Amino acid sequence: MSPTRRPLISVIVPAKNEADNLHELYRRLIKVFKKLEKQYRYEFIFVDDGSTDKSVKVIQSIEKYDNNIRLIRLARNFGKEIATTAGLHKAKGQAAIMIDADLQHPPEVIPRLLKKWSEGYDVVIGRRQASKSYDNILKRTMSRWFYSLINRISMIEIVPRATDFRLLDRVVLREFSRFTEHNRMTRGLIDWLGFSRTYVDFEPAKRLHGQAAYTYRALLKLAVTTITSLSFFPLKLAGYLGVLIVITSGPLGLFIFIDRFIVHSKFGTSITGTAFLAVMLLFLIGIVLSCLGLMALYIADIYGEVANRPLYVEKRRRDNE
Repeated sequence: MSPTRRPLISVIVPAKNEADNLHELYRRLIKVFKKLEKQYRYEFIFVDDGSTDKSVKVIQSIEKYDNNIRLIRLARNFGKEIATTAGLHKAKGQAAIMIDADLQHPPEVIPRLLKKWSEGYDVVIGRRQASKSYDNILKRTMSRWFYSLINRISMIEIVPRATDFRLLDRVVLREFSRFTEHNRMTRGLIDWLGFSRTYVDFEPAKRLHGQAAYTYRALLKLAVTTITSLSFFPLKLAGYLGVLIVITSGPLGLFIFIDRFIVHSKFGTSITGTAFLAVMLLFLIGIVLSCLGLMALYIADIYGEVANRPLYVEKRRRDNE
């Protein structure tokens, strides 16, 4: 296959304060693509997400002896999701691979991703194997609860243990570039797009140097962003609660009113005015919450318009077919 006919593969590496890991990551990526050089060309896109260490200098030193390296420097720390998005927007390849800089996503898995892509899949997702040594029991439990919740209320299915380590075909990149949300979960948006997909299981490695960027606080923020961007259930929750209160308090208040003021039974006279007033207030609160739920439906429609997601996604043929 001639050099110009070999597909170009873009590897997207978002990095913040990863200076100690970048040389080793580059060494292992090059080792992988040297074995694939008869089949593929490559470009490595490093996206510096406002690093305060020597990450930029390390990348620039690699650039000097490899013309296939591209550095994108963000003006400040915008977060991993935006950094990854910036890399995907700049990718020129027929396919793009997202990979973390901390080497928890083993570069040696890339040939398996490419093999699945060559079989015709548009999205190839790296799925982390369940490992007690990788996550502590608290993190595993929280992850299980989160996926159980999101898959009950979300508009799409989020596969447990699916990671950002994934390959996207050019047709997927083109559609992904149409998203305009600022608060985003990249892999959630990719899942929303659809397309033919498959999974490649891998054993996550331990972080080589430094500390994980995703603290429990950051993970919680990402979880909230995922829920609010992929589901309108939280917005409608007040309405559901209001309807439930109205359904329960309405008949109860009507029963108390009839029993106390019309039938004059012994049970009715034993109910104090304060208790009757409490039931009436509860009924009115239910009405208010139901109205909020109705407003939430309009807000959901506004969000859908402002998010500016495509109305539909066409399953186009690949550029090289």
